[in-house]
Amino acid sequence: MHGSLLVLALSLAAPLFAKGSEGWFSLAPCELCLWQRWPYWAAAGLAALSLFVARRSLLCLAGLAAAASAAVAAFHLGVEWGWWPSPLAGCQVPTAGASLSVEDMLRSLAPAPSKPCDLPAFLIPGLPLSMAGMNLFYGLFVAILAWRIARKEPRA
Repeated sequence: MHGSLLVLALSLAAPLFAKGSEGWFSLAPCELCLWQRWPYWAAAGLAALSLFVARRSLLCLAGLAAAASAAVAAFHLGVEWGWWPSPLAGCQVPTAGASLSVEDMLRSLAPAPSKPCDLPAFLIPGLPLSMAGMNLFYGLFVAILAWRIARKEPRA
């Protein structure tokens, strides 16, 4: 039970901290940053459900969800480091095509400003680890923790 609560709390902490960092530290999220938050919500829901039923299997699934966030973070790091481009349209910097009129360019702008995914967001000045890099480590930590806790649970 305590293990499920810990996984639940850690899973909720990640997207809540990320959302808070937008206001507290003025860090603008890109589309891949936002994608990294969804698996934590799933992990939190699975961990909450594990308080009541099928603790072992649901904790394993919660760990898998946290690992999914880490996988998106690893992909995001590749985009930040220029290893590959992001396939998401929201991650691209708007460019003006030669054939577009000014009106067409204005219509193509997003309703809210977006940050390109290849521009890293650094939380700690001087530490060369972006938010995506921190999330990679955090997601792996939560996943491994959930799996270790699940392994200690009796089979249901």
